Amino acid sequence: MQKLNEPILPGTAATDYERYLRTDELLSLQKRPSEVVHRDELLFQTVHQSSELWLKLACREIEDATALIEGDALPAAVRLLRRANDCISLTSSALHMLDHLSPVDYAVVRTALGHGAGFDSPGFKTLHQLAPSLAEAFTKLLARRGSRVLDVYERGYEADDLYQLAEQLVTLDERLIIWRFHHLKVVERIIGGQVVGTQGTPVEVLERRIDVRFFPELWDVRNAITRRSPLGADGHGSR
Repeated sequence: MQKLNEPILPGTAATDYERYLRTDELLSLQKRPSEVVHRDELLFQTVHQSSELWLKLACREIEDATALIEGDALPAAVRLLRRANDCISLTSSALHMLDHLSPVDYAVVRTALGHGAGFDSPGFKTLHQLAPSLAEAFTKLLARRGSRVLDVYERGYEADDLYQLAEQLVTLDERLIIWRFHHLKVVERIIGGQVVGTQGTPVEVLERRIDVRFFPELWDVRNAITRRSPLGADGHGSR
């Protein structure tokens, strides 16, 4: 009779935990101590490699959620978008581990990066490629339902599936904006705000890219609702 603590999955690692997670490969993807130019390269690589894993999951969930919206399976789509949004929050949290990296130490780490830059993140590039299709799927869904964005918010929880979906799309936009803001501030904290990055891009360019929105209608509807409220846009009511 086989012992339950003996591995049965394919592989050479000592346990099934290691074989399933492929920890031998995963933990060999960072530079060895003999290869680094500074000990904090492990910190830098850990932050970015873990973020790419969360972004890989977020992108898969967004891609599948888009297909579900196209098939009118909204509760399932909302569930996946909620998960994707939490993945993005985790990448924002991970960024703050870089607060432990001093500017002097990073100046050494930076010499090992070549022309590598955050703009080249496969996760964020893919996410930005998927977002327009997600927005298009939502627009087509509204057309099929004969509804406008304002209708969705006027009905609120009475139009629960559409409302919950719309709110998850707003959350996606919001969390990407928050990530870009945190990324900018981490960059400013480490290398400064009036220098150029590893690809020759001035840091201040990052600031101009913070407020990118994939679902502008969902933000604009809030303006419309506020303007017609008793207080109106100026907060003083009608005169």
